[in-house]
Amino acid sequence: MTVVGAGGLLLIAFLVLGVTVADTTPTVDRIAAESLGGGWQHTAGDIAFVGSAVLGPVLPVLLGLGLLIGAWTRRHDARLRGLLLRAAVLLAVCRTVSLAKPLFERARPREYPDFSFPSGHVVSVASVAFTVVVLCAWLAVRRLRAVVWWSVAAVAAAALCRMVLDVHWLTDVLGATLGVVGLGLLTATGLGLLPVRSRSVGSRS
Repeated sequence: MTVVGAGGLLLIAFLVLGVTVADTTPTVDRIAAESLGGGWQHTAGDIAFVGSAVLGPVLPVLLGLGLLIGAWTRRHDARLRGLLLRAAVLLAVCRTVSLAKPLFERARPREYPDFSFPSGHVVSVASVAFTVVVLCAWLAVRRLRAVVWWSVAAVAAAALCRMVLDVHWLTDVLGATLGVVGLGLLTATGLGLLPVRSRSVGSRS
């Protein structure tokens, strides 16, 4: 299967999942909510609140600024500057998955502002993770495996925090991940970031 095909399938899965859960709560969501969401007013909730503050919308803002500053400081290196600017566009496009919430209008597990599907916090972390993995593949391929594992762990931690706080269903965080990876694959391909050609920007890996 091609990268574009995989991206398209994941994006379709995101949309289908969103439509499916918009007006119903699957059993898997109820089980997860009963297992994780009951302690949001206690210590587990305090920890999850801190985790959500760190693993949330602030991350893409910081990475986006970092990419733009990096592109400016390396403006005399056309290839690296172009890579960083394309990565900034990739990050921004992935982050737009959160804008799909009004399409589904899904209610939260408990009373809380805004719609539920997909999780904006998980979209934020997954967008950063996807962009960092792509950049790592270009610039530091030897560290790619470790970066992938850390990225997966960060997305999982963000998802867990949102479910412990009882502000998202399991399918909300799953949908966020599907949407970001699907849109990310399509966008990265369109921007020429996939397939990776790491040696073109001076990688020694």
